[in-house]
Amino acid sequence: MLCAPCRAGAARTADQFSHHDRRPPRPDRWPAGSLSVILALEITDTPRAEDLEVLGASLAAFNQSDVGPSERQALAVFVRDVEGDVVAGLSGYTAWGWLYVQWLWVAEEQRGRKLAGRMLELAEAEARGRGCHGAYIDTFNPHALKTYQRAGYAVFGTLPDFPRGRTRSFLSKLL
Repeated sequence: MLCAPCRAGAARTADQFSHHDRRPPRPDRWPAGSLSVILALEITDTPRAEDLEVLGASLAAFNQSDVGPSERQALAVFVRDVEGDVVAGLSGYTAWGWLYVQWLWVAEEQRGRKLAGRMLELAEAEARGRGCHGAYIDTFNPHALKTYQRAGYAVFGTLPDFPRGRTRSFLSKLL
């Protein structure tokens, strides 16, 4: 059922289409003299670096005005062998009082030596030194899930079949 103004067929500009309409009216049906702004939606698998910069800077500016500065700072922990090659590592950042562990990897031949737990401990200590009160991480690997739980992380959400046949788990820990 339409509301009274819509039943009366009140004149509308292109950007004031009825809340009952599923899409805006076609341009040939706009009232005479109405102003319009044409926007184009674009999807791409090769975004321009400058467009991504606009997106990132704009979102950062909005977030800063909304919740304050993030004070985002990179954080990485590396394990090197005697030749100096990286055999394990953790990469993430701290922001808004939280440590986010984006990547954690241990070379196959180094697994089982508790390196993941030790890297987490070091990253958490650094995050506490930066004033962080929590940490979060996600994984779809069941072995990594157990490692993170042993390190004191608790699952706060899951995404089934991501990827198919696995469950992506999101974990957090208070520091």
